[in-house]
Amino acid sequence: MDPRRLLIFRTVVRNGSIGAGARELGWTQPAVSQHLAALEKEVGTQLLLRSSAGITPTEAGRRLASHAEAIAAQLDAAEQELADITALRRGSVRFGTFPSAAAVLLPPVLATLSSTAPDLDVTFRELEPPEAVDAVREGELDVALVFRYPCSDLTDEGTLEWSPLLEDRVMLVLPQDHPRADDPELTLADLAAEPWIAGCKRCRANLISSARRAGFVPTVRHSTDDSIVVQRLIQHGGGVALMPETSLEAAPNDQVRVRPLAGLDNRMIGLINRRGAQSIPAVAALRDALVEQTRERLDTAALI
Repeated sequence: MDPRRLLIFRTVVRNGSIGAGARELGWTQPAVSQHLAALEKEVGTQLLLRSSAGITPTEAGRRLASHAEAIAAQLDAAEQELADITALRRGSVRFGTFPSAAAVLLPPVLATLSSTAPDLDVTFRELEPPEAVDAVREGELDVALVFRYPCSDLTDEGTLEWSPLLEDRVMLVLPQDHPRADDPELTLADLAAEPWIAGCKRCRANLISSARRAGFVPTVRHSTDDSIVVQRLIQHGGGVALMPETSLEAAPNDQVRVRPLAGLDNRMIGLINRRGAQSIPAVAALRDALVEQTRERLDTAALI
């Protein structure tokens, strides 16, 4: 199979029409059509359905387009790797992460990089995991820090590489005056009648999964991704919640009661990237700084 034709096919599929794909490539439409016809002949099946509104990939076309995306990502990684090797880590990394990691993990990592890789330019976007996954897959980010729970639906991550870094303990958060705030025998099932506050899609799924194991369906009164809002609601009697320690560290509130609870699933924080991206020195420098920061956090926790 001709790799060049495969990349032409990818460009056409991404643009939705042969004309738009030809314009991106800087070619004539007939030239692109000839390459597509040759590719279909080469693979022995129709790849595109053509209409006045544009093109639609067949089932075979969709599968081939997925492989074409992977090949393009590998070629892009190879190009960046060679450039970064020549530049000795002089380059840029487009990085994304979720809010609590941005507040807790990112600042010391950037401080480390300012010493270890002063010519490295790290640009940052704040994104929840589903949006970060999309951005990495589409090539808008080089690498992202995301989190997973054991119950997380990971189909959206596809063939992206996952590198776990840090287990983030999930805690129960209650009003300070809750009658069982300090009860050592408290279980999740004991809170079945409480109103609950749910967070993002993955955090909400974890709450529902945990409650189901405890034998109840939680009544979710409020939904918000904002850790400050969650704790303020709890402080004023708006409900109870499950919150990871990084979220609590990012937005501490001494007017709520935070405590561990047996049987809760912790979340895992890790990196996602396209295959091969971590071999690029600039991306590797960011990864190494994140690994060092998580190691320091574990060492500090062990001393407490």
